[in-house]
Amino acid sequence: MLAMPPSHADHLRADITPSALLRQMFDAAVASAQPALCVPPHLPTTAELQGGRLVVIGAGKASAAMARAVEDHWHGPLTGLVVTRYGYAVPCQRIEIAEASHPVPDAAGLQAARRLMKLVHGLNAEDIVLCLISGGGSALLPLPLPGLSLEHEQAVNRELLTSGATISEMNTVRRHLSAIKGGRLAAVCHPARVITLLLSDVPGDSPVDIASGPTVGDHTTCADAAAIVRYYGISLPAPALQILHSGAGESIKPGDRRLARAATRMVATPQMALQAAAAVATQAGITPYILGDALEGEARDVGKVLGGMALQTAHRGQPFAPPCVLLSGGETTVTVRGNGRGGRNVECLLALLAVTREHPNIHALMADTDGVDGQEEIAGACIGPDTLARARTQGLRLLDSLANNDAHGFFKALEASVVTGPTMTNVNDFRAVLITDTQV
Repeated sequence: MLAMPPSHADHLRADITPSALLRQMFDAAVASAQPALCVPPHLPTTAELQGGRLVVIGAGKASAAMARAVEDHWHGPLTGLVVTRYGYAVPCQRIEIAEASHPVPDAAGLQAARRLMKLVHGLNAEDIVLCLISGGGSALLPLPLPGLSLEHEQAVNRELLTSGATISEMNTVRRHLSAIKGGRLAAVCHPARVITLLLSDVPGDSPVDIASGPTVGDHTTCADAAAIVRYYGISLPAPALQILHSGAGESIKPGDRRLARAATRMVATPQMALQAAAAVATQAGITPYILGDALEGEARDVGKVLGGMALQTAHRGQPFAPPCVLLSGGETTVTVRGNGRGGRNVECLLALLAVTREHPNIHALMADTDGVDGQEEIAGACIGPDTLARARTQGLRLLDSLANNDAHGFFKALEASVVTGPTMTNVNDFRAVLITDTQV
């Protein structure tokens, strides 16, 4: 846990409401990870090309915005192709932007993945491949191994998304059923130099888990992937199981000679976003505490724990003295049992509300920094002391909504949803629990 420098003020500034402060913190977190800000310092120089070509490729929800940042700051020749989520395209002049489906892949993503692999085939040692990778790349680069179809990959993704597996576990399975993930893209680029700029959306910022690591060596194995499938009882198509059990889907391992000229540079992370939010809190007279940038687990369990911490803080001044805000990031999971509209951040928030109820000093906002929580075009939601009372007037039952995995439906009915539209970045979940010292 990181405690940020305490504020000299002893209460929330009078000119800002708790809900407004929470939104300002979220906006600051998103702004800190904008590609226009974080990509340019990590670009290669024209001198590094030594007569070769610069080829720009990439995938993810932020990849188009990253491509635009490259174009704005690279004045030499370049060519390229990146694929992003529908609605996340940013106009570029020299880099082609393709759009595809997320979180379940589609034919447009398959076509883009094939074209991308063709673009980097046959390069020489003087060339540089600049690979722009952000969250969402796993679904946006579907390229099944021989013996598998797009339909198989779609079925695998649907099963993984509702299994309760962590993002690291899901991507372990994906890597061993893909012809482009798990270092395979970098292997095709050989002998060109590969520079991968990573905008992290995964707990721990492990490069192999960001978009399933298309340009980095993978230490996990087909046996690891098969064990994950067994543990969660995931139903995979028979050809996919055969690939895992036979070892035919083994990924490129660290130390492979084809990765010798591949390097990664982390340009934005959840921790950086939380620190930006913490700075906003301090300016408002609130002491921020960063609980962690990699919290995982079932969303409702994380929500219960955060709710308990908020109550202890409000009632006992432990482990922190109000006014303060508890900040955290990471990626929780949802094991789907109902037929609601889902969303891991809103499910976490609803579970917290079930604990804190109508406490007059507790407010919270939880949202995904990419603007999409689950499969809804809604980033998250915000609660305050009056949320439950408003829910009762509309006949909403909190525990029923939680049991049905319908937090989005609950908060939308209360007009408490946080809607941003495409943010053009992605540094994962953002959670802020504000505990004031007086009723506001």
